[in-house]
Amino acid sequence: MPLSEQEQRLLEEMERGLYQNDADFVATVGQRRGKPNYTIVVVGVLLGILGIATLLVGVVIQQPLVGILGFVIMFGGVLLAIAPPRRAEAPIDPTRSNKPGKAKSGGFMDGLNDRWDKRQDERGR
Repeated sequence: MPLSEQEQRLLEEMERGLYQNDADFVATVGQRRGKPNYTIVVVGVLLGILGIATLLVGVVIQQPLVGILGFVIMFGGVLLAIAPPRRAEAPIDPTRSNKPGKAKSGGFMDGLNDRWDKRQDERGR
């Protein structure tokens, strides 16, 4: 179900308030992951397949060490395929607003209180 315009505006205000009040938290949690390196993903998947094959060979020939080696290869391949990229992009400045020229005088809670008061005034009419 899509959000109404009012709900979208409220969500945007809450996000801006979060960015302004908790910029350090947003910077650490909200970092964008780098672009995936598809070569590493393919190598990881191929290692996973090789590990499964080695594991099955170990079961067929009844050699536990070969099966364990196959599992280790498979596990390493999966980790390689799903691991986040090592390089990080330039950090995003969460305090910058997308709307130029709009200065906010009050804090996030002040804005919410003003909106609450306005809503209560409209309902009281």
